[in-house]
Amino acid sequence: MPKYYEEKEEDNRACAGIKEDFKACLLQHDCVLKEGKLPSQCLREGHCRALQTSFFECKRSMLDTRSRFRGRKGY
Repeated sequence: MPKYYEEKEEDNRACAGIKEDFKACLLQHDCVLKEGKLPSQCLREGHCRALQTSFFECKRSMLDTRSRFRGRKGY
């Protein structure tokens, strides 16, 4: 369930909601909290993979000229 809600501060940048959820997922994961690893090390191990893929697809859709007509991917 996404943690990004409309009542929060207005951030009109593209993919802002998924970026916030991705960051929160990494920083609140047991890999970072309990094991004391860096978030980049936890990404290599495969944690928060679905949010990472969604964030990548959202950013990539900004460069895709077809998305001008269809709209950006993401939530």
